[in-house]
Amino acid sequence: MTALKTILNRKSIPLMEKPIPTQKELKNIYKAALRAPDHGTLTPWKFIEVSGNKRNLLSEIFVKATKKILKNPNDNTIQKVKKAPFRAPLIIIVVAAIKKKLSIPKIEQILSAGAAAQNIMLAASFYGYYSIWRTGHLAFNDNINKLLKLKKDDVVVGYLYIGSTKKKVPSAKKLNVDDFVKKL
Repeated sequence: MTALKTILNRKSIPLMEKPIPTQKELKNIYKAALRAPDHGTLTPWKFIEVSGNKRNLLSEIFVKATKKILKNPNDNTIQKVKKAPFRAPLIIIVVAAIKKKLSIPKIEQILSAGAAAQNIMLAASFYGYYSIWRTGHLAFNDNINKLLKLKKDDVVVGYLYIGSTKKKVPSAKKLNVDDFVKKL
């Protein structure tokens, strides 16, 4: 599949199953992430891979974080976050590893981590896997950093759920480029 075809056909789906990328495919997927735009060559990214039984641990972390972040979360919210890590057999947590005291603004480092996340999703799609990028209250906050044992300045920019499906996936919605582009 060509790069452009991979990009044009990529589609997020909410629930996935095995198989997941092989170790060789994962290595290449991470190599793609490391090619993200990176002002100042700071390499402001970290990736936390979660699969198998470790999804139980992530489930516990999600519940603890939700109880700290949200004021009096209801039972439905707790059950939703408890089940979240089981939406896919592989989750890659993308972290912006912010480098302080440099001329490169924090937002550029976060955007770089976002570009790395997109490259992961595109590389997974190239290999025939599906993915979805999730954030919500479990990203961009200090509480989740503590529970994931990250540095205070780190920023969780998203959770990439990756896997396969046997279901028929509808084509991505066709968008009209002219609705999004104007000339100066």
